[in-house]
Amino acid sequence: MFTQITDYIQSNKSDLTDVWMERMKEEADEKFIQVVSDQIFAKTSHEFVEMIASNLRDSNEFSSRLEDFAEKVVRFGWPLTFVTSALSTFAKVVYEGMKKDNLIKEENHAEQVEIFDKWVTPMYNKVISAYTESWERTVSLQKIALQELSAPLIPVFEKISVMPLVGTIDTERARLIMENLLNGVVKHRAEVVLIDITGVPVVDTMVAHHIIQAADAVRLVGAKCMLVGIRPEIAQTIVNLGIDLNQFSTNSTLRKGIEKALEMTDRKIVSAEGSE
Repeated sequence: MFTQITDYIQSNKSDLTDVWMERMKEEADEKFIQVVSDQIFAKTSHEFVEMIASNLRDSNEFSSRLEDFAEKVVRFGWPLTFVTSALSTFAKVVYEGMKKDNLIKEENHAEQVEIFDKWVTPMYNKVISAYTESWERTVSLQKIALQELSAPLIPVFEKISVMPLVGTIDTERARLIMENLLNGVVKHRAEVVLIDITGVPVVDTMVAHHIIQAADAVRLVGAKCMLVGIRPEIAQTIVNLGIDLNQFSTNSTLRKGIEKALEMTDRKIVSAEGSE
């Protein structure tokens, strides 16, 4: 069914690609063109045309090329609208070229339109599906990476670790904080853990509940927990809400917290000899 289209694309691949690239540059957003270098755009465009041509030859080859292409364009940040537009534009370029070369005439026009539709529509759906799957996979991996970075437990001295928290704390992140705290305390053999909430914009009853739970869990594995970075407005909120933080130490700054933690582990910061 697609023999004529296949032969035409193979015989005119270079010219078709050049025409298609020019049209896509005209249709693309100016910011998008500025971000993508000419070299990358040209290389990816040729891969795109090869992928389309493979759909006419071998479905397995097309599936493999499509998966690789989808991952690449998602990594480049190409929007789905641009990819789908690229597909329809290439089909239009092929159609116009075949019509110009009298391969599509008035007597076979209806038949050729039907053939083009049977070629493009299934491929269109497959491209959208592959792009969506690759996008969701990428977002999922990024989410995991961000979660791992959102609640790190950092050893700053022997037996002393700090967990700096930035941003809001929801139930999912609270679970991650708990896991990282417990695993980190055991891994780093920490005796004192400082939870720094300097970067937490709001401390309400739920946030305080999560922090208290984390502190209780730390005590169960044999370490002490200290809350630092309590700003005046946060302190006022805690008092107004009647939140009880008496079960663990608190300090206004991370520096004061570290000094206190050193005292708790029988150490202190001293000035070096000769320093002012």
